[in-house]
Amino acid sequence: MKQEKIERINALARKSRTEGLTPEEKLEQQMLRQEYISAFRASMIQALDRVEIVEEDGRVRPLRPKNFGLPLS
Repeated sequence: MKQEKIERINALARKSRTEGLTPEEKLEQQMLRQEYISAFRASMIQALDRVEIVEEDGRVRPLRPKNFGLPLS
């Protein structure tokens, strides 16, 4: 996610706390937050896909993530 979008999320959050948001701004905030969460989840899944577990006998196996309701694509 681009830095400009993160800055916009933060600006909308500040405005929400101080003066409130218009219906259009609330919708924009909701869409930006959803995009941020999707990007975060994708990044986390990629990181977990690279994790390997070394067994006591020296075998190396990939981490088999549990499905916590997230798509594992």
